[in-house]
Amino acid sequence: MKKLLFLTILVSNYCIGQSLKFETKYYDAVDKWVAFDKEESDSTYIFGFIYIDEQAGFTFNYETDFKITEKGLEKIPREMVGYMKTRLEPNTAHVHILNNEQVKQLDLPEQPDWLKFYKSNEDDISYLRKVGYLFNHVGASKNAIEPLLKAYNIEPHFKGLEFELAYAYNATKNFEKAIEILTKAIKNDPKNFWFLRELGFAYLNLGNLEKAEETYIKGIALSDNKNQKAEMAVNMSQGYFKTKNKPKFDEWAKITKQHTDEGSMFDKYINYWTENWEKQ
Repeated sequence: MKKLLFLTILVSNYCIGQSLKFETKYYDAVDKWVAFDKEESDSTYIFGFIYIDEQAGFTFNYETDFKITEKGLEKIPREMVGYMKTRLEPNTAHVHILNNEQVKQLDLPEQPDWLKFYKSNEDDISYLRKVGYLFNHVGASKNAIEPLLKAYNIEPHFKGLEFELAYAYNATKNFEKAIEILTKAIKNDPKNFWFLRELGFAYLNLGNLEKAEETYIKGIALSDNKNQKAEMAVNMSQGYFKTKNKPKFDEWAKITKQHTDEGSMFDKYINYWTENWEKQ
């Protein structure tokens, strides 16, 4: 009886070890073997490798299917030949990252041999900046910082790099670091309103409304983009709404409306804050 009980426990633990958890966003599984969840009516899971194509973005290279057996994961022979790639979008389903044991069961290399062609320039500044941009673009700014900082330490004023790094720092609430990057960037390129937009945002989130206002005024003056002017102005309006400074709110609400259309998102924000001023 004891031997049977021991065997049952072993089998139970093994099955738990083979359970798949589809909890990872695709951008957190770059350069990993992954599996996608199956439909209830299916008996197999599709799996493959996620990587970054510098031109196309986040990409899934389909390998084949597998099923879960008593002996572990069993790869299903693939009928078609050639590569099958899918570009991943923000609404892509969560994945399961295959662990070392599962990779071994499926007889896979640590990384596919073809990956080297996409990594041939992985230390180039342009590549690192593009990778950072791609992470920022899908809301994964926490992943953008490492490649962007690596590039920044090589050539800080590389075109577009300082903005992407500052954006990533702002998105991850590292506002002091964003200010440090942007202060140097503006000194090098004082007419770049994108730098001023991000700098104003950083000051605003640190509660320094005086510096934020000074920065946004300069940014609006330099920009020829109506939507960006409105965004900077509405951010400043929100800052004064939160601090209950009615004269300053009215001033920036007027500036916002000068740069946005009636019924636009920014216009609706101003109207809402105005209508709910006494309720805050």
